[in-house]
Amino acid sequence: MDNIDFLGNGWSFPIAVQKEKLCTSEGEALVRESIILILSTARGERVMHPEFGCRLNEMLFASNDMITATLIESYVEEALLEFEPRIEVLDITAVPRQNQSIIDIAIEYEIKATNSKYNLVYPFYLESVGK
Repeated sequence: MDNIDFLGNGWSFPIAVQKEKLCTSEGEALVRESIILILSTARGERVMHPEFGCRLNEMLFASNDMITATLIESYVEEALLEFEPRIEVLDITAVPRQNQSIIDIAIEYEIKATNSKYNLVYPFYLESVGK
């Protein structure tokens, strides 16, 4: 069985059109896009699948500190374990940027079918209250 068959193929995320055709992704790129889609989707946002997504939106107005970062790590791990069965999460680290309203979420994961290790940094923007 080919790894791409196991990992799948489909529309790229974000959806794009090139030469009057929808762009597609396959294999490891599709898994990476799936992770970004999970993190970008708030729970309850999808009408037909309300439990899908990550609880990151609950942290939108939180302070930029290690307490928030620890909660974010927990929410990201929970979402990836539930909605992305093609990977094994190796490590998740959320680090607040100094003097900014951004927490960088570093995700290390392994694709189960290929035993290939990847990492992804997802910046989460906190809404600054009073700015």
